[in-house]
Amino acid sequence: MKRITGISLVVWAVWGAVCGCKDTDGQDEEKEQAMEGAVQKLNENYVDTMMLHKVVFNKQIKCNGKLRAAAKSELAMPATGLLHAIHVKNGSLVKKGALLASVDDREARRELAKAEQEMEKAEVELVDKLIGQGYDETMADVPEAILKRAKVTSGYTSAEYALQTARLNLERCNLYAPFAGRVADMDCKLYQQPKEKFCTLIDDTWFDVEFSILEAELQSVSIGQKVVVSPFVDENEEFTGKVTEVNPSIDEKGQVKIRARIRNRGNVLMEGMNVKVVIEKEVPDMFVVPKDAVVMRDGFHVLFRLEEGRAVWTYVDVVYSNISQYAVTGNARKETKIEDGDVVITSGNLNLADGTEVIPRTRREKKMD
Repeated sequence: MKRITGISLVVWAVWGAVCGCKDTDGQDEEKEQAMEGAVQKLNENYVDTMMLHKVVFNKQIKCNGKLRAAAKSELAMPATGLLHAIHVKNGSLVKKGALLASVDDREARRELAKAEQEMEKAEVELVDKLIGQGYDETMADVPEAILKRAKVTSGYTSAEYALQTARLNLERCNLYAPFAGRVADMDCKLYQQPKEKFCTLIDDTWFDVEFSILEAELQSVSIGQKVVVSPFVDENEEFTGKVTEVNPSIDEKGQVKIRARIRNRGNVLMEGMNVKVVIEKEVPDMFVVPKDAVVMRDGFHVLFRLEEGRAVWTYVDVVYSNISQYAVTGNARKETKIEDGDVVITSGNLNLADGTEVIPRTRREKKMD
């Protein structure tokens, strides 16, 4: 039994439509002409083309990574005591030196007041001792060695140290931000003893993305090289950065750790976020074609060149690839070549054979499509 192909079905459908539109009186000649026109139309192969020239190819290495904040610190209350005030919450954005929290400082203030009184007493004792030795109370002309000895014997030195300690202890009742950043991991309540860690402060302006590449890919990566980072939650968001570190060691899996730095935008990136990383490197003097221009035939990569209105089957080797393009050369095993100025078919090539007649689309036709 003869097999009915897809194109035969289409032709018979067109034939039926033509017959149904004519009078039953029969105009066989017009029917045959319409049939021939429909078949001819179906057999026309319209294609898009491009001319080959050597250009720069953006080679890409794809891998997965994790974000680490450029600055991150776990903060604890400097002094013990009940939390008296909390000025932030998780997600709060703070400036450097901002007050984050305080513990009860009443005891520290009493100790400071006591130290100030002891200091005043020691100052009087020092002046009296120097006047007794014949010096002016301004102490302007007292030799340094005599002044130092008088401070020690009068108790001035001890009182000065005690006052500094009391001021420091009062200051330690407050926790300040060591740098500008965002508060995270805070789990403390008012009027409770602060935990070992009060919060984590994260500078989310810049992030380091840590990832690994294969040993064989190491030659394609260098300090300062461009990377493009996209979070798994939204791959349409892209952040560009540069490689900052290449670890000079290969692990047991044959991988090398790389670190790159990227700038956050719109608070999209977060500490610990999983991301996709694409490393880009420019390779000059390559023939670059869209991926759709290359098809598989007999286990080889093939593209079709346009010569005198026909598709010419040409074996090629794919040297590099990225998301949308191939860098190609002639096939070494088949001893084929491609040259500057060749016209390559970039679409409509899935069903082409060697020598198939094709019709290149004009720019106007492309716009209409």
